[in-house]
Amino acid sequence: MAISRGAGTEIIRSIHLEEVDATASVLIFGEQHHIYTVLSVIVYCISKSGTNNYFEMRLNGYDSKAGNDGRPMIIFQQNIAAEETFVWNDKFSFNGHQPTDFTPPMDDATKQNAIADQGGTVQKLEVNSQGSPDNFDVHVTYIDQNNV
Repeated sequence: MAISRGAGTEIIRSIHLEEVDATASVLIFGEQHHIYTVLSVIVYCISKSGTNNYFEMRLNGYDSKAGNDGRPMIIFQQNIAAEETFVWNDKFSFNGHQPTDFTPPMDDATKQNAIADQGGTVQKLEVNSQGSPDNFDVHVTYIDQNNV
């Protein structure tokens, strides 16, 4: 049975990535008029090339202060020892797309609404490590709200 994805739906989703390394891997590829709420991130370190190498999660999105798109905003960086698990369960939400007709700074309700209207380019939640030979497994659970 297919999952309903129409207007006004709210779906709990998950994604699992194996062998995440220094190459950016997308966890959530935003859709216009969607809001994503990340519930938990579980990271298991299989191995890494340097003891100080960390795992990073970032939102590649819009900087409403400077008005720049495609900006990497770090959510967390964590140094996880080999064969250990890190659980990050602070919840946060983000829009699927960047704002439309927005000129910084964010100083009135019209601009706040432009952020919510999501007319710009896609926002993505991404992960990576510091070293190419690093090896992490990642599991993310999130809610996808469709407001079309």
